[in-house]
Amino acid sequence: MVGERRINGHLLARLVGPEADGRPYYLALGRAVSGLVLDGRVPTFTRLPAERDLAAALGVSRNTVTAAYTWLRENGFLDSRQGAGSWTVLPEGGSAPGVLMPRTDRIDLGVAAPSAVDGIQQAARLAVDQLAVHVGGIGYNVRGLPELRHAIARRYVERGLPTAPEQIFVTSGAMHAVALLMDILTEPGSSLLVESPTYPHALDAARRLEARVRTVGVTPSGWDMDHVLDAFRRIRPAAAYLIPDFQNPTGVLMDDRERAAVAAEARRAGSALIVDEGAAELAIDSGDLPAPLAAHDTDGRVFTVGSAAKSFWGGLRIGWVRTTPPMVERLTTARQRLDLSSSLLDQLTVTHLLADTLRIRAERSRQLRRNRDALVAALREKLPDWEFSSPSGGLVLWAGLPSAAASALAESASRHGVYVAPGPLFGADGTLERRVRLSYAHAPEVLVEGVDRLARAWTHTPSRPGRVHHGLLG
Repeated sequence: MVGERRINGHLLARLVGPEADGRPYYLALGRAVSGLVLDGRVPTFTRLPAERDLAAALGVSRNTVTAAYTWLRENGFLDSRQGAGSWTVLPEGGSAPGVLMPRTDRIDLGVAAPSAVDGIQQAARLAVDQLAVHVGGIGYNVRGLPELRHAIARRYVERGLPTAPEQIFVTSGAMHAVALLMDILTEPGSSLLVESPTYPHALDAARRLEARVRTVGVTPSGWDMDHVLDAFRRIRPAAAYLIPDFQNPTGVLMDDRERAAVAAEARRAGSALIVDEGAAELAIDSGDLPAPLAAHDTDGRVFTVGSAAKSFWGGLRIGWVRTTPPMVERLTTARQRLDLSSSLLDQLTVTHLLADTLRIRAERSRQLRRNRDALVAALREKLPDWEFSSPSGGLVLWAGLPSAAASALAESASRHGVYVAPGPLFGADGTLERRVRLSYAHAPEVLVEGVDRLARAWTHTPSRPGRVHHGLLG
């Protein structure tokens, strides 16, 4: 792994430019680079440019860069070998929490799973009434129930993306869809480009398939598109997994221009795009939303994943892929190694809910706005030193801590009766110790109490980095 990733002097200089603020400059530079490593914007085991090259890009003396590299080595962020160069690493840390799953014995700010929308019981009753039409058959629909495929295709058309039912493949949840696509589009040892931070389940699926995970950074301000496009040019990944709609966990939204640029660069690189739209229907603030990334696809390389879990209810284990009809057939074949069909009753229920999408979207938006605003207000009152932006959609807030102590905070928070998702869960290599993800899926009064407990936990949190076992959560 050492030396496989590289970053040139020009790109590193641009990344550290706004971060390297202070004197002496070598120290500001070293801290800026360590911050990029901790935030996952420069992955671990990335070979840094030669001192001379970085000095030229920054317009400083080589001695300044030498001093910065020395500081990085002394503080555990850089390793070097004679004749092989220097590459980024992480300092040794302590222990950290293991797998995070939904918990009922604490206030759970870790898992982003909203309550069911109004109307779900009526939709389920209608689904039961329709069973008489289906019970004479075997109940398997390998590609998905025809009525549901029509309803999903119609929703894409309403969003401005022409889609036929034959382009829809129904799965047992979004992660089922992502895992199937990764299985088809990658091979052991092939490169898979992912965001950092990103959805932990997707990282886990990539590791099980033995893909070589490569990362591009996403900040609370959005994607560094020069870095993203450069990654496609350098790595030429077999596939990339992206979350352009209220990205999990940062909450940022990719604009139309950025989506078009990503689709074009992926086409030039010969890369497939797995686009996770699980939160695409969860806009909170008013304003025009960008078109689906697949609207910029010209040759069928964009595979869009959708889900009923976030929009309607997590108990409905229905997801889907929008793709080409030939790819639907490949997915049908791949699926049969795992299962034969999604739940018929769930598919019927989701079909009815999709017919009521506009009302449900408005209801969910009002609910999430109320919850988000309560969480934001409580954080600003109880934890004023934390940094964050109020997300314009989705289910989560990505908070920045004053020190690299996310894993330690998660341990302390658990003892105070609240669960949070520490940043390293969302990184490919244990970075992001200055970040935590907080879900605002709960009612305002629960969120206020959760933040109160979290503030007490923070006062008892040692300021230290910790290693984290890769957990799985929503």
